[in-house]
Amino acid sequence: MGTNTDGRSTRWDEHRATRRRELVEATLRAIRQHGASVGMDDIAAVAGTSKTVFYRHFTDRAGLYAAVSESVDARILRDLRAAIGVGGLDLTAAPGTPRALVAAAVDAYLALVERDPEVYRFVVSAPLLDRPPGGDPALAVTSHIAEQMSAVFAAALVAAGRSDAAAPVWGAGVVGMVRAAADQWLADPSRTSRTDLTEHLTDLAWGGLSAAWPDRSHPDTTTAHPHPTDTSQTRETR
Repeated sequence: MGTNTDGRSTRWDEHRATRRRELVEATLRAIRQHGASVGMDDIAAVAGTSKTVFYRHFTDRAGLYAAVSESVDARILRDLRAAIGVGGLDLTAAPGTPRALVAAAVDAYLALVERDPEVYRFVVSAPLLDRPPGGDPALAVTSHIAEQMSAVFAAALVAAGRSDAAAPVWGAGVVGMVRAAADQWLADPSRTSRTDLTEHLTDLAWGGLSAAWPDRSHPDTTTAHPHPTDTSQTRETR
């Protein structure tokens, strides 16, 4: 009896997980169709079900918002890892230079904004919630991205023989900068292309990061802090 009960319980859990994923995907379709301010009636209509079904699976609108945010979070992290070519933080597979790694990470974030602007607005502004929770409703998403960036920065710094103490600050700082710029860009995307915005943000970020994480392939980023034994390079760049 116990085995049968456990089997039925497992199948029910799997069914619930599958149904939740289906409802999240339906919510994403509704957001794209109706915009970030979509209401529960429109979401239920797109899903072909009732609001009661959503509340049964997510408890309330805050629960649905959290599930959608988690889905978007996973998508950004997947795109980020793919863009920077990091599997298990093996930096031998990453773009050829530290600056290129930063640019790839910035572009991965902006790519979602450009590809799915209404979904991005939905996550960062949380219009589905009557009274957003204290602080930033999208903090969970941006925090996870910052953690991933911090891990990449830390691994790269260690690989270069440098301290990784600054990595958490860098991760949070770069993500915060890109998010602020993305919010402004989304309000008027005709201002500049994603390629140009990525370049501008990378220039800004790399101007600070290069002081502690020099890109040896670009002599101009190493002259301020030349290696103590590399006197030939110092003479050549004067």
